[in-house]
Amino acid sequence: MNQLGLPFALNAKMLWHNFSGDKNQQIVKFLTGLFDQYSAAVVYIYGDKSSGKTHLLQGCAFEALERSPSVVYLDFAQEMPDGVLNELEDNDWVCIDNVDYLDENQQQELFDLYNRATQTSVKLIVSGPVLPGELTLLKDLKTRLSLATIFCLEALDDKSKKDIIQQQMNERNLKIDRKIYDYLFKYYSRDLTDLLAAIDQLDKASLQQKNKITIPLIKQVLDV
Repeated sequence: MNQLGLPFALNAKMLWHNFSGDKNQQIVKFLTGLFDQYSAAVVYIYGDKSSGKTHLLQGCAFEALERSPSVVYLDFAQEMPDGVLNELEDNDWVCIDNVDYLDENQQQELFDLYNRATQTSVKLIVSGPVLPGELTLLKDLKTRLSLATIFCLEALDDKSKKDIIQQQMNERNLKIDRKIYDYLFKYYSRDLTDLLAAIDQLDKASLQQKNKITIPLIKQVLDV
């Protein structure tokens, strides 16, 4: 049965077809190949904040759901119930986002899941901010994750970030002058997550005021 395991709302915009970065496409290609593999696989993805880890893992969950195997996506940046990692090896795909947020009990659960998963055909995809050996986790878990197939996400430059924002605006049929992005990058933030959240705020404010997104609106809404 298709599932996410918990009532998570996946972001419908986080799909593989709009995942940016030429080098990152090699990771998508590798993950796509796992759908034709019948043995277990463990993949560890790492990268800086807003490098696209959640986008990649949620895109993986969407892809798995479309192909009809069972899939679980868990983001440990959110609060999780006890025992959430128990008995997940019966699924086809298990995506564990933000592994650095696991508490000690959850780390032991993931260690046990890893050991059980290698005896099945589950694909275990894990994300974190740094290489496994640099994580502040149980030593045995770091050792296991170090044995995974490891990929580092490509850091996006400002142009790529602006292109991603523009793509999302196009999907909303929302036209924004590129100088707005330049202003946000200079005076607000260069972090993609922060920028997308700011655009959402500005979009809502512009609808309420029935005005375009302008620099005066940015100053009013974001206080910059």
